[in-house]
Amino acid sequence: MTRRRRALALTALSLLLGALALSDVAGREAALNRRVGPTVAVIVARADLAAGAALAPGVLAVRRVPTRYQPSAAFRHLLQLRGLRTAVAIPAGTDLTAPLLRDPAASAATEGAGRALAGDSGPLRPGERAAEVVAQGDARLLGPGSRIDLLVTRETADGSGGTTLALQDAEVLAAVPVAAPDADSAGRAHKGGSLVALSLRVSLREAVALAAAQNFAKELRILVRVGGDRRRGTPGLTVTDGSK
Repeated sequence: MTRRRRALALTALSLLLGALALSDVAGREAALNRRVGPTVAVIVARADLAAGAALAPGVLAVRRVPTRYQPSAAFRHLLQLRGLRTAVAIPAGTDLTAPLLRDPAASAATEGAGRALAGDSGPLRPGERAAEVVAQGDARLLGPGSRIDLLVTRETADGSGGTTLALQDAEVLAAVPVAAPDADSAGRAHKGGSLVALSLRVSLREAVALAAAQNFAKELRILVRVGGDRRRGTPGLTVTDGSK
């Protein structure tokens, strides 16, 4: 084989190996995208925000995250934050979620719920915690002293999932409607329905489970109990995709 033919052969081999490498990278990227899923916009704090700060466009930013990692109470559009203020100090880069914000227009309802915490529902007892959670539900059916069950729906990497009865017969200390992250500019909720910010009387173990659920669950849904119904079902009852 002449030197020229050898050079052509090496060049062709290099091109072939390069094409195979590119194909392998593209295949891996496609597989990763299938596992992670499409991305969605999430509103975050562009800078450190003090408690009570107004959410002007200049202090907000948009970042994209895989749908499966989107916080359940995150906001996706700047218009959804119009008129809201921070309820606590928020570090730069933090996802803005309903529990971190407050609506000054709803302050009267919030104050009334706060007074109820020390009223009919009574103060917390030793070993109890007041857990804050945002879930799908109708605030008109809830109030201090109401009792609820809580369903947690999770989704796995392959798109399957299941719903678990995560909390039973929990006492509501306060319930305040919040702007739904998927509401349009007129305030109408999309298919996810309305959201309620709840304060619940729970044990420490239940409080930890609720915190994990809010971070990783696809959806939390409230089931309101009939007054006087204290019956309990199977702890941890779960229904998965394909179950009868």
